[in-house]
Amino acid sequence: MCRIVAYSGPSIPLENIIIKPRHSLLEQSQHANEAKLAVNGDGFGMAWYAKQERPGLYRDVLPAWSDGNLDDLCRMIKSPLFLAHVRASTFGEVSRSNCHPFTFGKWSFVHNGQIGEFGHLKRGLETSLTDEFYAARRGSTDSELLFLLMLANGLDTSVAEAIQTTLRQILALGADRKEPDRMAVAISDGTTLYAFRYSTDQRSPSLYIGEGLDHGGRVIASEPLDKGVGTWTSIEEFGFFTLKGNVARHTSLTLN
Repeated sequence: MCRIVAYSGPSIPLENIIIKPRHSLLEQSQHANEAKLAVNGDGFGMAWYAKQERPGLYRDVLPAWSDGNLDDLCRMIKSPLFLAHVRASTFGEVSRSNCHPFTFGKWSFVHNGQIGEFGHLKRGLETSLTDEFYAARRGSTDSELLFLLMLANGLDTSVAEAIQTTLRQILALGADRKEPDRMAVAISDGTTLYAFRYSTDQRSPSLYIGEGLDHGGRVIASEPLDKGVGTWTSIEEFGFFTLKGNVARHTSLTLN
């Protein structure tokens, strides 16, 4: 399983979230506490927003701890909204095109988890994509396809409905599967950060929201970055968060 982090709030150096905390994403890349694997060394990446609509993107196949550029990039880049990811591969080879975040236009996306029995569903899900989104596919992971399905299902119109439509679509196509769907996801369009947990067996990957932090922003993370700073609350199954500026909304996904 992978580890993810996303930040929304006052503009800060990326290192304040990705590098500096005692249990930062960099620390979690080697010492995760709430995952099957403690080490997440199959690549990493980060997407950040500034003045342009399209996010900046940096990804590599190196483990995060061995990339000599990461410290300087995170020290020099400041952003009010960014997402980052360290990967432990479950489907798809280790390649830059399979590293998160995935981006399309103004959107960025990180995912921890799986589409159950993805190999059996892959072709059927891909055929449901429009030509535009099918042509945008660069890698072979279930994560990238999940993102493109959400885009095809109307992410620009309603994020919650696009997510719910996509989850229903996966369920309908793979109703007889034995392997569960498990997801912890963060998505952004550059102004709003969205996050949710979902699974078909009530065992979705861990995901927390951190509030009351020193920098005044909010953090979505697979694991608390520092249990001694701020308040960290576990997001429940089917929980859906919307963070925009100082406003946070919490609802639940509905698949009925």
